[in-house]
Amino acid sequence: MEREIKFEIIRHIGVLSIGSKGWQKEVNLISWNGRQAKMDIRDWDDKHEKMGKGVTLSQEEVKKLAELLQKVDMNSLE
Repeated sequence: MEREIKFEIIRHIGVLSIGSKGWQKEVNLISWNGRQAKMDIRDWDDKHEKMGKGVTLSQEEVKKLAELLQKVDMNSLE
């Protein structure tokens, strides 16, 4: 039996990239199955009906990620 996953996009934060098939890698605040909203990064189709695998982060994880990214020399990533 397949369990339906319910979600509500509470706030659209932004688009990171657009793939060759038109799907967008987005950052959103999403409530999954009626739970407290969390930051979410994943690919979405243009109607937000289909999604790819993604990463969901709590508020504390978002804060920690922001701290870690501030320490990265972006020029060293190329």
